[in-house]
Amino acid sequence: MILEKYHYIVIEGPIGAGKTSLAQNMADYLECALLLECPEENPFLGKFYGDIARYALPTQLSFLLQRINQFRGWTQADLLSRPMISDFLLEKDQLFARITLSPSEFDLYQKIYHQMQPQAPFPDLVIYLQASPEKLLERIKRRGNAYEKNISEEYLHKLSSSYTQFFHQYDKAPVITVNSDNLNFANNTADFNLLLQRISQMRGAREYFNCGLREYL
Repeated sequence: MILEKYHYIVIEGPIGAGKTSLAQNMADYLECALLLECPEENPFLGKFYGDIARYALPTQLSFLLQRINQFRGWTQADLLSRPMISDFLLEKDQLFARITLSPSEFDLYQKIYHQMQPQAPFPDLVIYLQASPEKLLERIKRRGNAYEKNISEEYLHKLSSSYTQFFHQYDKAPVITVNSDNLNFANNTADFNLLLQRISQMRGAREYFNCGLREYL
């Protein structure tokens, strides 16, 4: 059973990679708590995608406050009795801050971040979902969220590259990197079961899962 080994699983990756769908399916299957990012509650996000330079700082700070509130009260001990799946990693806020904020804004953000000292339990496993920027944009357009309508492929290229660099250096938890271009965890039970099998077979701190060239429906 996966939860005998992993009490807190985080699913990460750029927007459009399929984090939330996979987190929901895993939480249902494993019968554990679910903690989701709430982008629709960030009042600056839609404006951010239309004018990144102008709205990056309020967008970033709004997400930071949201995450602090979501993790308030959670401890590693809590996860032993109530395992949890989440579709975001607290440290990824630093990733977004570095690529969207100006140097002076980033310096201010860092001061605020360290003053607030956000805390989150360490995950037992991170599932990092990769996908090509073209595939990410295709999925974003397909789901049709109004606040995402101005996302550009250029931004997704930059974001994907930053995620790759981030997880190349990440060493706080085991990571399985999954190329999700040709996998559909939301609607394909076989893909979902295959991922669970690969997770259960993990032996090292880093694993890679790439499942051929199939059509993502």
